[in-house]
Amino acid sequence: MTVQELYTELGGNYDDIMRRLRSERIARKFLLRFLEDKTFETLQQAVENGQQEEAFRAAHTLKGLSLNMGFPQLLDSSQKLTESVRTELTPEAASLLQTVAADYARTVEAIQALDAE
Repeated sequence: MTVQELYTELGGNYDDIMRRLRSERIARKFLLRFLEDKTFETLQQAVENGQQEEAFRAAHTLKGLSLNMGFPQLLDSSQKLTESVRTELTPEAASLLQTVAADYARTVEAIQALDAE
């Protein structure tokens, strides 16, 4: 999969990413680094363990990563989760985490297909 195909599959804006990062080589580098990031794992553990502050911090970080990397679905779901856990772990957080998990898995799968080239 090419970088452009990846962004098409994820509903992202390839042209915007190219304007910001200037080359597919740099975009590929940051995409592969996304796979190494542990923020999602931290988020899962924090929600499961009832750690509101850590859950908020991780959700907010994932939201920022998604914005910077141009992943609109993951951005949307992580933004909703961020707001849900901003001041307390609401009952809705577990449900929202499932949506984030699905969007995260889809993003990771697309990046791994890119890596397979």
